Parts: sequence; C-alpha cells; structure tokens
Amino acid sequence: MDRTIALYSKSLTEKTTAGLMRVIDALYERGVTIYLNIMDPDGRHFNHDHRVILFSELSELPANVFMILSVGGDGTFLETALRVRAAGIPVAGINTGRLGFLANIPDNEIGKSVDLLISGSFEVISRSMLEITSPPELANNGNAMALNEITVQKGDQSMITITVEVDGTFLNTYRADGLIISTATGSTAYNLSVGGPILYPTDDSIIIVPMSPHNLTVRPIIVSGSSVITLGTGGRSSHCLVTIDSKAIRVPSGTVLEVRRSASRLSTVTIAGNDFFSTLRNKLMWGADPRN
Repeated sequence: MDRTIALYSKSLTEKTTAGLMRVIDALYERGVTIYLNIMDPDGRHFNHDHRVILFSELSELPANVFMILSVGGDGTFLETALRVRAAGIPVAGINTGRLGFLANIPDNEIGKSVDLLISGSFEVISRSMLEITSPPELANNGNAMALNEITVQKGDQSMITITVEVDGTFLNTYRADGLIISTATGSTAYNLSVGGPILYPTDDSIIIVPMSPHNLTVRPIIVSGSSVITLGTGGRSSHCLVTIDSKAIRVPSGTVLEVRRSASRLSTVTIAGNDFFSTLRNKLMWGADPRN
C-alpha cells in the first residue's frame, strides 16, 4: 500500500491544532508522506514544518495518495468531502469537535487508528449524495451537492408552505418552519434533531421530514433513492432559505426546486472496531443508565 496521505483541516482552534499535530506526529513516525491543506489562513505556521508538504488544490496531489484525513469536526468533514469528492479517494475523519458521526475517529486514539489505516484494517463505505438539478441558478453547474441534506426553510417569522411531488405524484403540502430532504448520511444530522429516522450509511433512500409542522399528524417519510422530488415554495413571506449542507441561499417565494440523488458518491473510511452501530451506541449513549 502507498504510504502517502493528504490532510485537510479548517478552524485551527487550540484543540484542533493539538489534534492535527498528533496526527502529523503519528504519520511521520511511521514513515508516511504527508500533504497538508489548511482551509483557512490561520495555518501559516505550518509553512516551516519540514514533515508536511503544503498544497492548496486537489490537482497538486500525487496519484499515489491512498487516503484523505479530515481533522476537525463534522463541519470540516463536510467541507473536505465536497472538495475531494471528484477524486474518488476515500476520506476518514479525525474528530476534534463535539459529536462526530462523520469524523468518528477519536483524537485520543490517533496512534492506534493510524496503525489500522496504514495496515489496511478499514472498510470503505460508498455514500450517496443529493443535488439540486433545477432551477439552473441553484443547480450551479452540478455544484449544488449535499452529503447530509438539502432544506427549504422559512425566511422570517412566518411559516412557509412547501408542496411536494415524488416522481410527479403529489405527496403533501407541508405548512411548517421548513422541510429537510436527507441522505442516509444526513440521517444522524439535522434529520435526527427533528425526530427523523436513522438509516444505515450505505442505504440510498431519501428521507423527507418536516420541521415544526402545523399539522401534528404529519410524519417523516422515506422514499426510493431513485426518486425525483419536486418542492414548490409559497407562503406569506417574499422569500425563503435553501440550504445545501452548510451553504445557505435566499430564494424568492414561489421558486420550484428539483432534488434528486447525485451521480457522484463519496467514499468514506471506517476503521476496524469502529463500525456505525458502535458509533451510534457511543455517541447517543444507548444503553447508558443515568442512575449509575
């Protein structure tokens, strides 16, 4: 196996910087060639670190990079994923943030985790993504892609109406604070916080879940991953908010969006002993008894 790894990191807080240094130490001690991209200008002090090769564009990486490590929280992982998705290089996340469903390698186990990664003791998971394909000003030449979710939300205090069709068949008109269209990956993100279901990461299904619906009988629904979902926006406000993972765009009320599964997929890494179910148990403290 090639021993060349690229690192991406973003907000260099004290905790993230310490975690990034531990990753660099562990990789360098094991003879790994390290390429480093700092996604904000605060990383200038790495210019003089002889152990790393700084790069700014994906095209600058050599062909033998076998893995990309995102060092930070889930937000850093999402930004890294969108930057590297076209390369087909698997991405693993070192968690120096809080919850960490995507960046699920704890930074207090970096040495052990690096040994597993460079020895090939990991599984590659192919994850589906969503994209907005219409209107053209949002589709943005195929760049309106989300690993977690696409949402339509109210732009002010007034609830909005969202009329949804699935493959041309009317589903419902939602009166709510918004609507989340989520991938299986995003099922443990925004979807989870509003009571949506959890899907296994390899599931290609799409979740449609309302945010604070006016009608309390409205519930989340899961549709086929091959579905084309049409969202017609309306309400009293002159505009609404469309989010694509962490990116937000204000659009006029009345905009009709088309959302579908993207042809692009993202390969992510799960190290041995750190599977999705154990992550759920640990992060959500399933089975924990508060009386103990």
